[in-house]
Amino acid sequence: MKKVLVTGAAGAIGLNVIKYLLSEGKYEITALDLRNKNSQKRLKKYRRRVNLIYGDINDSILVDALVKDHDYIIHLAGFMPPIADIKSNLMEKMDYEGTKNIVKAMNNYNHHAHLIYASSTTIYGPKKIANINTPSDLTPLDYYSNTKLKIEKYITKHLKKYTIIRIPLLLTNPKNNAFMYNVKLNEEVEAITDNDAGYLFASSLNKLKELTGKIYNGTGGNATTATYRDILASVLSIYGLSFKYILTLLFIDKNFYCHVYEDGDDLEQILEFRSDSLSSYYMRLKRQVKGRKIAKILAKPIVIFLKRKNRGKITSLLKKPFTIFRSRNNK
Repeated sequence: MKKVLVTGAAGAIGLNVIKYLLSEGKYEITALDLRNKNSQKRLKKYRRRVNLIYGDINDSILVDALVKDHDYIIHLAGFMPPIADIKSNLMEKMDYEGTKNIVKAMNNYNHHAHLIYASSTTIYGPKKIANINTPSDLTPLDYYSNTKLKIEKYITKHLKKYTIIRIPLLLTNPKNNAFMYNVKLNEEVEAITDNDAGYLFASSLNKLKELTGKIYNGTGGNATTATYRDILASVLSIYGLSFKYILTLLFIDKNFYCHVYEDGDDLEQILEFRSDSLSSYYMRLKRQVKGRKIAKILAKPIVIFLKRKNRGKITSLLKKPFTIFRSRNNK
């Protein structure tokens, strides 16, 4: 039985990867994540069916031991915006150095292992349309995107058995996972649901001959494409107002770049992983979200505001004092 190591296993994609790998019944699975109440709670239901390891990918001794014993590494672990963009060295220390540990362990102890790495489409920068050959257009302050690009370059330089899949805006439950609020409202977004993303990574193990040494955009296609304004209005109407959204609105720059992808169907033709749409995502979110009546009531004015035609000017006026506040603190 082939062995699969999933890093970042308690995340939105990781949990779905485990679910789909278990459904195939042909893998021995090791789930790796940091030990905290959230990860322990979310992985608890799998404790009898997978090997649960709580640890850090920056622990080279642990990584060496795990990589030695596994045929495939699905590498999902890492910081996400906006936390990842707060400090320049945070992504460098955690994501980049952690990935280097995995690559070095593969080269030193397990040449037969295959790495499947979850990168991000934000590396293209502020463009409307992109494909895997689109040059990156980032500022030095885009710590998250720059580090993702740096990790990709390290993997392609030091490994032969790799597949890199760039994930766009992830549609997930804001209660349990890091929903991205720092996107420009009028961006045209081709997103992907956590369900489809999980199946994408799990099913990629069956097509490694075609995927080895290549980079893909793993997107949801036309069924998950809309303006971020429309997506945000729908999510807020279902989930309600959250403290994280308020903080992002007031203090975080809109630097999670989203696009429409010219080659978004390439991976779908190989893996056939798409089953979701925006409608199915919203329906699932409605089933998952219980209560939150006050949060939904508070969100109604914002939802109405998002759907109005003259909202852009009002948004800039609301944010202006906080933009000034940020600029003064950055001096």
